Amino acid sequence: MSLEIRDIYKHFGPVRASDGVSITIQEGSLHGILGENGAGKSTLMKILSGFYSADSGEVILNGDVLDLSSPADAIAAGIGMLHQDPLVFLPMTVLDNFALGSPGTVRLDRTEVRKELERVSSELGFEFDPSRLARSLTIGERQQLSITRLMWLGAKVLIFDEPTTGISATQRLQLFDTLRKLAEHGLIVLFVSHKLEEVEDLCDSVTVIRQGKVVYEAEMPVPAETLVEKMFGKVFVVQGREAVPLGQPVLRLANIDLKEDTTHLENLNLEVASGEVVGLAGLEGSGQRALLRACAGLLEPASGSLELDGVSLTKASYRGHLAAGVHYLPAGRLEEGLIEGISITEHLVLASDDSTFFIDWKAARKVAETEIEDYSIKGTPSSSAEDLSGGNQQRLLLSMIPDEVKLLLLEHPTRGLDVESAAYVWTRLLARRAEGTSVIFASADLDELLRYSDRIVVFFAGEVFAVRDASGTDGEELGYLIGGKERV
Repeated sequence: MSLEIRDIYKHFGPVRASDGVSITIQEGSLHGILGENGAGKSTLMKILSGFYSADSGEVILNGDVLDLSSPADAIAAGIGMLHQDPLVFLPMTVLDNFALGSPGTVRLDRTEVRKELERVSSELGFEFDPSRLARSLTIGERQQLSITRLMWLGAKVLIFDEPTTGISATQRLQLFDTLRKLAEHGLIVLFVSHKLEEVEDLCDSVTVIRQGKVVYEAEMPVPAETLVEKMFGKVFVVQGREAVPLGQPVLRLANIDLKEDTTHLENLNLEVASGEVVGLAGLEGSGQRALLRACAGLLEPASGSLELDGVSLTKASYRGHLAAGVHYLPAGRLEEGLIEGISITEHLVLASDDSTFFIDWKAARKVAETEIEDYSIKGTPSSSAEDLSGGNQQRLLLSMIPDEVKLLLLEHPTRGLDVESAAYVWTRLLARRAEGTSVIFASADLDELLRYSDRIVVFFAGEVFAVRDASGTDGEELGYLIGGKERV
């Protein structure tokens, strides 16, 4: 079996997302697709999986030219895709999500489907409660559910678009083991990523895409410096942060008790100073998200007190927290942060504090043009959120942060971003920090936690297991602490 991508073109207005892309991949391959955000990786993968139709070109699988007019066409041909934001319906159960797209009669044999869920997930080494609501699953568990469904539907070519973003280190290792097994069984695995170390560890070949074109192809291993130069057209060096004097405590949590789905935090105490960056580490579902949502006013504490600048926000609404100077950027950019179907201009209008009844659309478009330039967003004022790459969606979210913010809360702030985009995000966040804004962020990237945090709070099994000064610890110790152990 071989997959041939031949001379694919795809334009979005003046933007050439795919500009004559040709790649050939053999069975049993773990093939990496590298490129900066907006390079055209996701567009090409969506063409392969039937979500987009190419303007011209061919996709050939095992000698057959495929008609990929829809995702149903793609999966019928044996091509399945795991998206950066897993395609699950949050109000539905695990079982119902698994059954989506399954062939058969109108009536669903739930007993048989449950058996298939158990069989396929067991083969992959995953565990699911079929009756559990998908909204209670972590991002990593939603990915596992999507993989299980694709395998059941008969995928022979599996596309993984930034699959390790937002998942725990344990889930990442499990995912990599799964991908290696799939390749060993003759499947073609396309691994789209911006993380060079993961491509080096996992893939046996690589293609680099820049500005919609294939600029480099090679068998692995390849020096990381070469891949960076091919991705960006230059050697890019990530800068650390400068020391900033901390101010007085801004956020105070005292004896906080939080309950959300299966997460239960008890007797949580934390103070965060003005200008301080606090990183939250731990396995998914250990309490980081619950803490962020409580600080944002989206989850009311069962007991305890939450104060910002000496003012109680314990029972305040989300709007009350916004008014007090709290801003939250969730991990789910499209699910929670942005709105599909509306433009950059409309997002900025919604985020503004203009309370007038009528909207000056000419002025709003000028504001959008300014923000697009200031934040280097690859789009136009009329571009909709879902048409932006992950990095550009995050830049749009950053542009929507109010000028005056006391506390910034971020869940996986660089999830799915290439090294340059991630550095850009932190340049903006650290500029806020230098102005006295307190920053709390959750991340599964230990290097990110160590590089940008003043302190790191480690969660394990619903409690704060340890607090460490970032300058006095390392990745090895964090790995032990995240697993609930002290380093010997």
